[in-house]
Amino acid sequence: MAFNKEDRGTAPRRRSGGIHRRRKVCVFCARPAVKEVNTEEGSSEVKKVPTISYKDTALLRKYVSERGKILPRRVTGCCAKHQRELTTAIKRARHIALMPYVTD
Repeated sequence: MAFNKEDRGTAPRRRSGGIHRRRKVCVFCARPAVKEVNTEEGSSEVKKVPTISYKDTALLRKYVSERGKILPRRVTGCCAKHQRELTTAIKRARHIALMPYVTD
């Protein structure tokens, strides 16, 4: 045999490609519902962070591929709850013609 059984467990295993990827965090869970922003004058201003809505097509387009398909969770990095909300919002936007079903 070319390999000894003793040598198998000693070497650390690497992922394919050798690059360790950072775990994706859901964008909607990571940021708070209300965001405090400092203005130029030194005072702070409270801004609401947008939620998932079928009316916000600019946000929804980030989660749709070039071909018009809804991107999966492993690509978007969203949690299951927010991925379901995204899917529902995209389908509603398509139904009332705010977003296309397919692209040319």
